[in-house]
Amino acid sequence: MSTKVFINLPVKDLGKSKAFYTGLGYSINPHFTDDKAACIVISEHVFVMTLTEPFFATFTKKSVADATKTAQVINALSADSRDEVDDIMKMALASGGSQSMPAMDHGFMYSQSFHDPDGHIWEVMWMDEAALQQS
Repeated sequence: MSTKVFINLPVKDLGKSKAFYTGLGYSINPHFTDDKAACIVISEHVFVMTLTEPFFATFTKKSVADATKTAQVINALSADSRDEVDDIMKMALASGGSQSMPAMDHGFMYSQSFHDPDGHIWEVMWMDEAALQQS
């Protein structure tokens, strides 16, 4: 089975959101992008659907949370190295994101976290699988 993950996020400004994620090096799938939504391609199996807040609201009976004030989820992505974690963090900050927490270094695991322009929390982490298996 090949499971794909679609993370749906409400956004205030779709253009700003698209610029942020493409600034991280991700692409946009034009087949699932219009004036209400954009499909950000993170990898072959992971996609972020950025939906304007009014459009997002059509998919739930709950009120749409303001991610600048509340945390509902932390989205985590893996990286191939510590340097890649740092590179993604630099791109996030340069593209309009902000640091969420200080870097965490546990030796075998290293991570950085940031907020996207709408306040959603993202964590990028690298894990040394060989060191983990030895412990």
